[in-house]
Amino acid sequence: MSEETVPLTAGAGQPKGLLQQMEELMAALNADLSALDADLQGAGGSGRGVGEVEAG
Repeated sequence: MSEETVPLTAGAGQPKGLLQQMEELMAALNADLSALDADLQGAGGSGRGVGEVEAG
C-alpha cells in the first residue's frame, strides 16, 4: 500500500473543507481495496467470502 500525503489546499490555494478531504480519502481507500480485491481474486483464492468460515 502506498503512503501518500493529502495536500490541505485546493488548486487555487484555498483550504479544503473537511468533507472534501474525507471524500478524497474514501475514494483513495476504495481504490486501494478494489486493487487488493483484484489481486486476491487473481491469486486463486479459496472462493469463500470475507468473514465466511469453512464448515468442518
